[in-house]
Amino acid sequence: MAGSRELVVLVHGLWVHGLLMELQRRYLARAGFDAVSYSYPSMRLTLTENADRLARFARSLAAPCIHWVGHSLGGLVILRMLEREPALPPGCVVLLGVPYRDSYAGRALARNVFGARALGRSIREWLDSKKPAQFPGRKIGVIAGSIGVGLGRVVARGLPAPNDGVVTVAETELEAACDRIVLPVNHTGMLLSRRVARQTEAFLRDGRFDCASGEI
Repeated sequence: MAGSRELVVLVHGLWVHGLLMELQRRYLARAGFDAVSYSYPSMRLTLTENADRLARFARSLAAPCIHWVGHSLGGLVILRMLEREPALPPGCVVLLGVPYRDSYAGRALARNVFGARALGRSIREWLDSKKPAQFPGRKIGVIAGSIGVGLGRVVARGLPAPNDGVVTVAETELEAACDRIVLPVNHTGMLLSRRVARQTEAFLRDGRFDCASGEI
C-alpha cells in the first residue's frame, strides 16, 4: 500500500473476470484509494473454497486495513470469508447487487441440470447453506439496483419487482448492514455507473452513503 492510501479490494461476480470491475477500481484510485481487483474461478470452486482463497490473498497484502467491494457473487464470497476469518484486518464492505437473502433467478436456473451447471458451485452452495448474519466490527453498506433489465428476466419469468434485472431489491437486504440505498441502475450497469462509484467512495470514507447528494 502506497503511503497512507487506504486499500480497497474489488471482487467480481459470476461468469466474469476482475477486469469487469475496472471502471469502479479506476474511480476509487482517482479518489485516493489503493484499489485492486481480485479474480477467482466463480464456477469451478465452492463458495467456501473461494472464500478461503480470498482470505489468503488478504493476508498476503499485509495491510492494516482492507476495504471490500463485492458485486453479486463476489459479495457472497466476501461475506463467507468474513464469517470464516473474523480476525482479518478491519475495513468497510460495500455490496453491489448482492443476493444475500436468496436468488429467485438462481433457483430458476438451477431447476434443470444444464442451468445448474451454468450456475456453478459457489452460488449453489450459498443457496443451500445457512446465511451468516453477524459481522462484528464491520460497517456494511448495500447498494441495490431498480432498473429491471437483465438476464434474470429471461431465465426467471416472474422475477419479483423491483429488481435490477437479475437480483431483486428484497434479496439484497442484510440486517447487519448499517446503510442501504437503491439506485436506478441494472445489475451489470451498476459497474459502469459513476453514481454507484461515488456512493461506494462515500461509504468507504464515512461509513454511510451520501444522501445529501440528491442521487438516491
